[in-house]
Amino acid sequence: MKRVKILLAACLFLVSPVFAQNLKVAVAANLQAVIKVLQSDFKSKTGITIDAISGSSGNLANQVKNGAPYDVFLSADMSFPELLFKEGFSAKKPAVYAQGSLVICSSQDIGFENWERVLLTERIKKIAIANPAIAPYGKAAEEALKKKGILDDIKQKIVTGESIAQINTYIITGVVDVGFTTQALVKDPANKKPLYWKIIDPKLYAPIEQGMVILKHGAANPAAEKFYHYILSPAAKTIFEKYGYHLN
Repeated sequence: MKRVKILLAACLFLVSPVFAQNLKVAVAANLQAVIKVLQSDFKSKTGITIDAISGSSGNLANQVKNGAPYDVFLSADMSFPELLFKEGFSAKKPAVYAQGSLVICSSQDIGFENWERVLLTERIKKIAIANPAIAPYGKAAEEALKKKGILDDIKQKIVTGESIAQINTYIITGVVDVGFTTQALVKDPANKKPLYWKIIDPKLYAPIEQGMVILKHGAANPAAEKFYHYILSPAAKTIFEKYGYHLN
C-alpha cells in the first residue's frame, strides 16, 4: 500500500502545475536581444521559465512541421504563423504583436544620407542581407533595393546570411561594409560597438508585421496561454518599444 501511495505521489508531481510551468518558445532571430528582457520580466511576474530557441522564422516553421516540441512561436512576420495555422499545427489563429523596422547599418562612419548611391560606390565591397526566402527582414531589404532600382547593380556585392542574427554578427565584426537589419540591433543596450545606421523608408517594403501563435504542443499547457497574453500586454509593449518596434 505504501508503495502505491509513493507511485501516486510521483504521478501527481509529474502532472502538477509546477512541472507544466516551463515553456519552449521558438523565437525569430531579430528578437534575440529583446527576448532576454521579456523572459526576465515574464518570470518575475509568473515564475514561469522560458526556454527560447532562436533562428530564422522560416527555419523555425520547418522545425515545427518536422515535430519540434515548441509551445509558442514568435515569428518575424505573419506568413509563417498563418501557414502553420492553415496546415493544422495550431488550433488558434495567429496575432500581430509588433511591427518591425528595417535599417541599413555599418560599423564604419560611411554616411547614409543617400544610402542607395553609397552602395553603388567602389568603396562598398560587401553588403549583408538575410536570406529573403526564410528571413522576413531579408525579404524587406530585397524589396527596398528593388524599389530603389539598384538590386541588380549590387548583386555581386551581396553576402547572404541565414538569419538576422548572422547579419548582425557580420556588421558588428566588420566582415561586411554594410548590412540590412532590424532596428533592435542599434537599440540593444548590451551592444557596446559604435554603429552607424539609418532607418529605411517603410514605404519601400511591405510592413513587417511580427506574428505569434500557440502551437499544438503548447495547447494543453496553461503557461503558453499566459505567455501569449503577456506578449500582448502593456508591460511587454513597453519593452518592445525600447528596442525600436512599433505597436498599434
